[in-house]
Amino acid sequence: MTGIEAILIGLGAIVLLSIGVMVTFVLVVRALVRRVRSSRAVGATALRARARVSHGPQRTVLALRVRLADALHSGRAAVELSGESGGSGGARGELPRLFRRISEEGGVLDLQLRLMESETNSAVLGDEIPAARRRVEQVEVLVRRVRDAVASGLSGTTDDALSALGSDVDREVAALQSGIEELQALNRRDGRVGVTRPPTTSTVRDEGNRP
Repeated sequence: MTGIEAILIGLGAIVLLSIGVMVTFVLVVRALVRRVRSSRAVGATALRARARVSHGPQRTVLALRVRLADALHSGRAAVELSGESGGSGGARGELPRLFRRISEEGGVLDLQLRLMESETNSAVLGDEIPAARRRVEQVEVLVRRVRDAVASGLSGTTDDALSALGSDVDREVAALQSGIEELQALNRRDGRVGVTRPPTTSTVRDEGNRP
């Protein structure tokens, strides 16, 4: 084996090893993403269950946590969808950054709500709930704005595109109908199309009596 062949074999091994490392990295990342999403779903289900069985001010706090989690989930889904669409790159770059800030504030608010859950003084908890509710509503409003921005970007040219598509369909249908009428006219001129009448009972009887 010459030196050049040894070098080529070494380079090939390095390339294969690099490909294997990249594939393994991608698989690990996907597994982590699936695990995170699964844990979020399990956590949301448990939170809803706790909100249903709780009572008093604690139930109100848990209900606020559920609203907050739902808002952040819907915002996250919208931002991920905007990244999959073919919209403006600048818009996609701003929305994730803005939503990260909303998500961070939502995380702090969720910690505050979790602290409120452990409050044993109902009077203190009753005083804190209105302010917490206002904060949750503010997060919901911000998430709604993010979702509206995503929806606007996805449907920016939808109306025009659908109108143009409708015109194209109308033209194609008209052309097809015209072609069918011309073909029928040619067939009539060539005598290929005649009026076919269904056989009557007497006709069938006469044909059956023929020798």
